Amino acid sequence: MGVEVDSARVDAVMRAEAASRKAPDNRSDPAKSTPRPPQRRGRAPVDWTEEARKAAAASESLEALKTAIEAFEGCPLKASCEHSVVFDGVQGADLMVIGEGPGAEEDRRGLPFVGKAGQLLDRMLAAINRSRTENTFITNVNYWRTPSNRNPDAEELDVCRPFVERMIVLGKPKLIIAAGGVPAKALLGTSAGIMKLRGTEHVFEAQDGTSIPLIPILHPAYLLRRPQDKSRAWRDLLLVEQRLNELG
Repeated sequence: MGVEVDSARVDAVMRAEAASRKAPDNRSDPAKSTPRPPQRRGRAPVDWTEEARKAAAASESLEALKTAIEAFEGCPLKASCEHSVVFDGVQGADLMVIGEGPGAEEDRRGLPFVGKAGQLLDRMLAAINRSRTENTFITNVNYWRTPSNRNPDAEELDVCRPFVERMIVLGKPKLIIAAGGVPAKALLGTSAGIMKLRGTEHVFEAQDGTSIPLIPILHPAYLLRRPQDKSRAWRDLLLVEQRLNELG
């Protein structure tokens, strides 16, 4: 005896399977998708960069700014992160190190530069008598880990920019180190690569007129991959030390 086949049901199952193959659900995989920031129902779309400007301007101290960044919901990266990684080190220090953004270990602990690259940064700073526990302040141009540790995109950097500028204005460093190409280009508003920027002094200029000397250096993570370039990093550190002495 033959088996009667419900052709309509078979067709429906096949269509459902085909649709599931065409449209995989990546929502649970932060490496494959980045959620969009929330919008307020029944209102015009939120200008999150303007919201960041307002929150940054209202912050009268570094601690208040940290609280504002942690409460900020306008960066799409935040949804997939454990922590907002804002700053570490000595507030008001004359040297401010600004990196790219947190990696896995930084996201887990909520502090910048605490993974392998951070450990190398600490040794680099120690070579010129600098330490995050005594005389150095450390932060980033982006406060949330990116999927697969990719570089933050222009939109993500733009929404963080008001906080970054306010961090510098409130911190009042005499000199800034931009650790890597991403922060160097973001802070200086240039498309030049790190190899062209490093080794010379530049000037960071905030919208409020604040101007601070800035020296780009190779990112410690890059030096872990290419230790043969440590001699270049050493020359850059000597320049940092010399300028700090000159600036008093």
